[in-house]
Amino acid sequence: MTTAGTYAPRPGAAPLPRMIAAQAVLETKMLLRNGEQLLLTVVIPTLLLVLFGSVDIVDTGEGKAVDFLAPGVLALAVMSTAFTGQAIATGFERRYGVLKRLAVSPLPRWGLMTAKTLSVLVTEALQVALLTVIAFAMGWSPHGNPFAVVLLLVLGTAAFSGLGLLMAGTLKAEATLAAANLVFLLLLVGGGVVVPLDKFPDAAQNALGLLPIAALSDGLRDVLQHGAGTPWADLGILAVWAVLGLGAAARFFRWE
Repeated sequence: MTTAGTYAPRPGAAPLPRMIAAQAVLETKMLLRNGEQLLLTVVIPTLLLVLFGSVDIVDTGEGKAVDFLAPGVLALAVMSTAFTGQAIATGFERRYGVLKRLAVSPLPRWGLMTAKTLSVLVTEALQVALLTVIAFAMGWSPHGNPFAVVLLLVLGTAAFSGLGLLMAGTLKAEATLAAANLVFLLLLVGGGVVVPLDKFPDAAQNALGLLPIAALSDGLRDVLQHGAGTPWADLGILAVWAVLGLGAAARFFRWE
């Protein structure tokens, strides 16, 4: 007779936390190695911060331009990773059958989504660190409550992740690529990132202010530029988008 544990390696799935961690590391490596993703997540936000912060292109009101731009660019970084980058990457994984194969692995589907979320959060942390260093070098002077900033970033990530997964799980990969990039450009211009919303007509301001990118950028700007308390109105808008986006993604996401 043999006792338990005689044979090595022992067959069977690894513990769930280890599987999720391994998948999260893999997702992060793939994201950081992708040139198009790096362009969206690192290069474009950095160029916008440096260009618009150094050259008086848009009238951002009183104070230094970087004080207005830095919070908006941080919001753009969240959108580029959680929405645009994740939608494109997941859409092509779905097209090539990667998700279908992962869905029948020992890693449960919710574990895969958790790993993707962790990958997004790690990437965002690197983005925020890089952009913050650049903004400080340009003379940025942030204020406000760090907890409110973290809460805004987390809710913004949830909102954009839900929308990105909804798009990737319902459209063809090519349509996702085109739509995600188009939405990125439109929200970059009309979401209060580099152009203040008060530059738009009153009717447009009311509509644009309900967008998740506008709520995130305005909330971060209220805290970091003006030293305001917790921006509950912006947090509420982001929470609604997060619930609707994640709920719709869970309901309509197709794995193949």
